[in-house]
Amino acid sequence: MPYPFSAGGFPTPGHSPLPPEATLHPGSFVQLACRQGASYQVISIDDETDSCWVRRWPLTRHGSPAFSVSQRDVRPLQETIL
Repeated sequence: MPYPFSAGGFPTPGHSPLPPEATLHPGSFVQLACRQGASYQVISIDDETDSCWVRRWPLTRHGSPAFSVSQRDVRPLQETIL
């Protein structure tokens, strides 16, 4: 289930992707091209390898493991203030 953003910066239902020119930064919430409907949080960005580290959002009780994906495979989510 997707989780866009609330006023506190956390995902909430009803988000939409940002335009392609949007910039990623640590803390951004994104979707992966290969996993539609799930939200992820950007942990870090490596411009040298064109990759970023993400983890599933919301976090599970025991945390969510981070993994590396290509920056081309992530789509930023638009913040919606509720």
